[in-house]
Amino acid sequence: MDLNSYAELAVRLVNTAGAGGEDGDRLANLDGLRALVADREHLNHGVTRSDLDSLRGLRAEVRAFFVACADGDGEDAAARLNALLIQHPVHPQLSGHDGQPWHVHYTESGSVADKYAAGAVMGLAVRLTDVGIDRFGVCQAAGCQGVFIDTSTSNTRRYCSDRCMNRANVSAYRARKRGEDDGDAKAPTATV
Repeated sequence: MDLNSYAELAVRLVNTAGAGGEDGDRLANLDGLRALVADREHLNHGVTRSDLDSLRGLRAEVRAFFVACADGDGEDAAARLNALLIQHPVHPQLSGHDGQPWHVHYTESGSVADKYAAGAVMGLAVRLTDVGIDRFGVCQAAGCQGVFIDTSTSNTRRYCSDRCMNRANVSAYRARKRGEDDGDAKAPTATV
């Protein structure tokens, strides 16, 4: 069972809200939901408007968990995750889809949204106990709503994607450059 991929479901869900410099909500319609689950065989059949609405609600709740973690509020993060675990109970089941050997999925019952939520929430819980709250972050790029799980050895990640990191670095460089240019323009000129 790949717990990282389950936790990544939560990150992917939150990041449909325009993260990584993407414009607009990528979970605004059923096509967006189909794109979100396209690589998950056990999730990509029979999506409904109800699934879409449920996952949009879950997205906000999961983002609030990441914000609590980023703020260093372990009590709030744990309370939010515990509430999600109660709301989306896990039902382990053996699965052998896509020609893969038998492996454990967290749930195979309920709607697409139920399956997605149970896996994502359980994945977050397991990752939180493995790495701690300081590895769950909110993108620092201006205007980005993205989140991430920092797997770097130095625990210094600040952005949800390379695209956001590059945009932030270019913006900071331009701001420094403007400051230098303003400083040159305001510097007194020597009179002879």
